[in-house]
Amino acid sequence: MVCGCIDIGSNTTRVLVADAVDGQLVEVLQRRAFTRIGKGLKPGAEIPRSKIEEVAGVVASHRELAEQAGAHPVRTVATAAIRCAANREEFIEVVGERGGVDVTILEGEEEARLAFLGATRTLGRALGGTVAVVDVGGGSTEVALGTVEGGVSWWASVRLGSGHLADEYRLGDPPDEGQLRAMREHAVGVFAGLDVPRPDAAVAVGGSAASLRRLVGPVLEREATDRALCTLAGAPAAEVAERLAIDEQRVRLMPAGMLILDAASQMLGCPLTIGRGGLREGVLLELAGGMIGGDR
Repeated sequence: MVCGCIDIGSNTTRVLVADAVDGQLVEVLQRRAFTRIGKGLKPGAEIPRSKIEEVAGVVASHRELAEQAGAHPVRTVATAAIRCAANREEFIEVVGERGGVDVTILEGEEEARLAFLGATRTLGRALGGTVAVVDVGGGSTEVALGTVEGGVSWWASVRLGSGHLADEYRLGDPPDEGQLRAMREHAVGVFAGLDVPRPDAAVAVGGSAASLRRLVGPVLEREATDRALCTLAGAPAAEVAERLAIDEQRVRLMPAGMLILDAASQMLGCPLTIGRGGLREGVLLELAGGMIGGDR
């Protein structure tokens, strides 16, 4: 069964098309656009109309790509920046009409649950005991704990994302030690208020985690984090992006995303394995399982 997911996030708008066979996903198509909906957007503020129209155009293009790839159904979901916006209903209406989709705004609990499903079912190896999944987005971070067999038993969603943190503290290019320290302290402070059960294993997903794989390998630990930060903050973003073959906009966000993941790892008391799937994969697995309906 070929199905698709369009994910409208705070940093990026993405489409993933995959063929689901026996509970496994085989990627057919994936595209990304840095739409940065959450840039400078405070909770309760309105998303500018020009940004809504820009995103609608990207969504329409992604829907066409998904349909051309044979995806049916295609589900469109939106996350933190949209659910916190004062004009979320206007966003749904305009993007839905011009993009030709039905937009579902995911609340924090649903976002955490789907990220957990996608992460634990696509890792490529069995996970026993209690597993934590940390999904760092542009405008929020979701933490979910549970078991592969039983699903999520504990979750939290916090207003802490790579875009939000970078916009607030990354004032230089590259960021200096003081700015990196401020980002780290902010992330640690946000997680300090959570009383999280200790897991047996932990998985990191989201755009920051996926980009970090080529810098730190399959596991994110403090020593690897420090080395990667030196690389990312050692030169202007354009130079680092060219050297590492990573999008410049992603390079600007990666130090913040990495520091959030590091703070989450310290909170959980174990290193983070970088996952191979998250929210979008979770949506596709549920679509393939017939558990939810798709878009028109």
